[in-house]
Amino acid sequence: MAMSGSNLQDLAVGCLLSIKTTFGDEFEAQVITFDRSSDILVLQESSKPGPHRNIRMLKVNYVKDFTYLGQAEDPLDPKNCFLDLSSLQAREEVAIRQAEADAERIGVGVTSEAQSIFDALSKTLPVRWDKTVIVVMNEVRVSSPYLPESVSGGTPAARERVKKVLELERKRLQHRRSSVQ
Repeated sequence: MAMSGSNLQDLAVGCLLSIKTTFGDEFEAQVITFDRSSDILVLQESSKPGPHRNIRMLKVNYVKDFTYLGQAEDPLDPKNCFLDLSSLQAREEVAIRQAEADAERIGVGVTSEAQSIFDALSKTLPVRWDKTVIVVMNEVRVSSPYLPESVSGGTPAARERVKKVLELERKRLQHRRSSVQ
């Protein structure tokens, strides 16, 4: 039975639908919920039996056409729905650790040029911020204004390596600026 897109909001949880989108996608799915305030339909796509399900959130105005295929049990009924909480918590912990690591790579109170230099050094060497000072290999320090003369600490070989990368990055930045102007 074909129905118009305006009737989507009247469908009950558990309805099975065949949907055609304005993007040309065609798929079968079960209604999980409909959020009237945002006009978003939350669907569980039909898939092979097993614990993994594909959930799709779709704005109603992107539904070109749909066909009502029937009614099934509530997809979120506890006896039909299984969440692997330990797997979800492990994914969350990995995401949090990654976000923290990414945040530590962003200098606070430094110029975009200093951040570019930090990013360039980080491609080949272990680096971290110590306030506004770039610490390379836990021994060499590069202070503002991040010039070769600003490099201190560490062994002479380590200092030379950092100075070399610093000089190359400064040339790249200068070349980039001159090509933009």
